[in-house]
Amino acid sequence: MEFNAKEQANKIIEFIRDYYKKNNLKGVVIGISGGKDSAVVAGLFTLALGKNNVIGVTLPCHSKEQDRIDAKVVADHFGFRLYNIDLTETFDTFKNSLDDFEYTNSEIENSDINLKPRLRMSALYYIAAMLSAKLKRGYLVAGCGNKSEKFVGYTTKWGDNASDIEVISDLYVREVIEVGEVIGVPKSILYKTPNDGLSNKSDEEKLGFKYSDVEKVIEGQEVLEPIKKMILKQHNNNIHKTFIPGYKK
Repeated sequence: MEFNAKEQANKIIEFIRDYYKKNNLKGVVIGISGGKDSAVVAGLFTLALGKNNVIGVTLPCHSKEQDRIDAKVVADHFGFRLYNIDLTETFDTFKNSLDDFEYTNSEIENSDINLKPRLRMSALYYIAAMLSAKLKRGYLVAGCGNKSEKFVGYTTKWGDNASDIEVISDLYVREVIEVGEVIGVPKSILYKTPNDGLSNKSDEEKLGFKYSDVEKVIEGQEVLEPIKKMILKQHNNNIHKTFIPGYKK
């Protein structure tokens, strides 16, 4: 089925409005990374709820300054408030408390990468809870993951995969860009090379394959066999991020 970006953008906006009306909610808190996904999510919520009900937050943690600059471009463009909470000192304080453990840099590399989004999500939920109490109506934390990322588990469990509402989780990377075009996300952000802002590598460099190939695998289209195996292996290895095993008596 051909993807109609304008139609889908309108349906997402209606989905947001309906959900907020049904549950008597007020606003949303979004971590603005400076990339396309959070920009598209922020744009959709601004169109659905109005700019005064959207709170954007930048959460640098040993991060590139350009990401914060790009986040401000998004906030200025859509007109929502943007706050900055620097988590670098928090991250360092935690790391310094681990002196009793013995480890090598390679052994903690993955732990360091995943700690950052977990700290960020804690901050977003803190702000959402504070605003909900202050304004006596609920603020939700919006997720910014897309379908391609989720299929291969390119997300941090209890970090950036934690949210109260998701509006692009059923869109492929290509479709996120098309919706971004429709709602007017600045092209400098929309076509910025995707990266996690943590490892100094692009998403596709870290994964070892292209998002376009992930979409083809999901859709059952032809992909080079080695690439297909790599994508499916990544998918299978990360199912634990969406399904938690639990014993039942």
